[in-house]
Amino acid sequence: MKKLPHLCITLFICCFNIATYAQSYFGYTLDNYSGIHGVTINPANIVDSPFKADINLVSASFFGGSDYLSINIQDILKAEEGFSFDDNVKKFPKDDNNFFLNADILGPSFMFNINKKSSIGFTSRVRTVLNINNINGELYESLADGFDETNDFDLNIKDFNGTIHAWAEVGLTYGRILIKNEQYLLKGGITLKYLQGAGAAFFNAPSISGQYDASANSLNTMGSLNYGLSQEEFKPEDLDFKNLTAGLGADIGLAYQWQNKSLNQADESKLTNYSKYKLKLGLSVTDIGSVNYKESKSTKYDLNQNVDVDSFDEDDTEQVLEDLYDGVTTYGSTKIKLPTAFNLLIDYQIKRALYLSLASSISLVDNKTAIANSVINTLTIAPRLETKWFSIYSPISFRQYGDFAWGAGLRFGPITIGSGSLLTNLFSDTKSADFYFGLKMPIYRKLLKKV
Repeated sequence: MKKLPHLCITLFICCFNIATYAQSYFGYTLDNYSGIHGVTINPANIVDSPFKADINLVSASFFGGSDYLSINIQDILKAEEGFSFDDNVKKFPKDDNNFFLNADILGPSFMFNINKKSSIGFTSRVRTVLNINNINGELYESLADGFDETNDFDLNIKDFNGTIHAWAEVGLTYGRILIKNEQYLLKGGITLKYLQGAGAAFFNAPSISGQYDASANSLNTMGSLNYGLSQEEFKPEDLDFKNLTAGLGADIGLAYQWQNKSLNQADESKLTNYSKYKLKLGLSVTDIGSVNYKESKSTKYDLNQNVDVDSFDEDDTEQVLEDLYDGVTTYGSTKIKLPTAFNLLIDYQIKRALYLSLASSISLVDNKTAIANSVINTLTIAPRLETKWFSIYSPISFRQYGDFAWGAGLRFGPITIGSGSLLTNLFSDTKSADFYFGLKMPIYRKLLKKV
């Protein structure tokens, strides 16, 4: 049980290196000028937008973290001998630590208006999501760094599970204005996705108990562990997107706007049907669906053994399990659930170009669910200054597992860059990090006066 947790730590450190390294694009998707990016969080955003068309060239978002460790960037920068995992990382081991990673690359994508009431769009994405839930921190530390020969510890693990899944997707979005008058506007949208699963690794154990005896250098465990791969030869560290498996997914959303009469009346002399609002309420459910791998391999290991801990020095997870424990292997179909989430947005126009948003993403997949990914429950408050060619925002997020994050982002014409945790990463201990950038070609509505 070493490689997958250790892989998570490696990826998390890589995230920090990029920033210094939906949950994607923190803060940016709240912008009315986010275009096709806003569609990924709520497909209703595609219609009644300030764009005639919006074309994404390339964008990427990375988000990772853990309640097991925290890092202070200032400590790393001040370190005379460079970064040291042992010296620069603070650890918080407990019975139910968690790790997560979300990498989201948005490829060539676009949206455009069909008429005044309808819009369509196309998205192409490559995504990798990793969740490891309810792992014993002392056990992980011992497996990763070696067992302490002086301290005993007990194990009592419940609902231990993990899934790493990589897939590509193409989506077709349709949005329409359902109701519109001087007082309010209601619009809806749906995205249908064709998924191409690149592969997954997963493990779960309802209950594991046991003791580590330092004097005997042995680990006595009781329980069972299921460990599986989407394909027999799949290796999580060598994703190649060659042997793909098809699946289907969807996003659905609604948005209600309380219209800003004064601004809309001021624009009556212009040929535009983009509605200015005083208050916007958006609701969506994203990543409905799954990928079914028909040639997966799964082994149930009997952990009722007393083993020498030196046996865990082998890096290959599957080989360690096969050497130490008896297992029964089965072959068949395994369905990997997408990280389905409910998303809420309340956006209030304070004055002209100044807005204040309250956004929340709530996982609809319980973290006790085996063979599934999930988002991290997040509440974000974000003030922003928004204009046609320029936006600046500073999201403040309260994230699951007790983490607080404060970041900043900038949109300047076709270029977007930001992080939902930039300021906390730089000036305090942090348990999560994210970073995103994008390059697009926006085509705004022409505001020509009537003749």
